[in-house]
Amino acid sequence: MTHQAAARVADVPPGTAVRVELDAADGSLVEVAVVCADDGSIHAISDVCSHGQVSLSEGEIEGCTVECWLHGSVFDLRTGQPLGLPATRPVPVYPVTIDGEEILVDVDNQGEN
Repeated sequence: MTHQAAARVADVPPGTAVRVELDAADGSLVEVAVVCADDGSIHAISDVCSHGQVSLSEGEIEGCTVECWLHGSVFDLRTGQPLGLPATRPVPVYPVTIDGEEILVDVDNQGEN
């Protein structure tokens, strides 16, 4: 698959995130947090914390990071890398393209935003 519409830019103001489910090429659904960092940059990261298996889109956005609301793990929105315990495993990040007012995400290609 290629990039698919995930959200509208206006629906994700700086410092917020929205949870979406997108279709992968293998037919599975991928839970994605579409996040607008404090600087206005848009990122797509797995919505499932690698430590606590809870929604990252419900976490606190600070700078270019998201903090899991359950145990406080902080993840870099650009790389998915955990920046402190208790998480030790990164979460997937997905390529993002902005097309006019649409945020497009490619869940079939993991990597840096």
